[in-house]
Amino acid sequence: MRKSSWVVAALFCACTMIGGGARAQETQPEPLSAFPQSLLSIRTSAGKVINFKIWNADNPRREEQGLMFVHDLDEHAGMLFLFPGNPHPTMWMKNTYIPLDLLFINEHGRIEHIAAQAAPLSLSIIESPKPSFAVLELKGGASERLGIKVGDSAVHPAFHNVK
Repeated sequence: MRKSSWVVAALFCACTMIGGGARAQETQPEPLSAFPQSLLSIRTSAGKVINFKIWNADNPRREEQGLMFVHDLDEHAGMLFLFPGNPHPTMWMKNTYIPLDLLFINEHGRIEHIAAQAAPLSLSIIESPKPSFAVLELKGGASERLGIKVGDSAVHPAFHNVK
């Protein structure tokens, strides 16, 4: 009887470990190399054009992941989130190890708000006081270092830029 109890317990543990392993794989972050990429430019009011290579958070899982678990980010890299139909998107820094600048952008590409140097690992909600169509995440402090300000224009196929 003891031996059969031990076998049942061993089988239970093995099944639990297999099931747990499957769940652990589901929650693994997707590598950024799997995200679609594109180019985005910011045209400053001073006439400077700054180019960025960005990852596109193009589905709910990628939107949820964002730049979580990233330990370093190039000055000219970022991630773009689109929120059509949601004029007041909210963001947070859960599992995000580096400070980020969050640029809230309207459907015409105008930067409406910049949440600079968002604190790593914070669960505080970050939002814009004005309606937004998209959020561009950049390395923390990049906006200031590159001279990007509210009112500047982001140029990307997702925006209906006014010429």
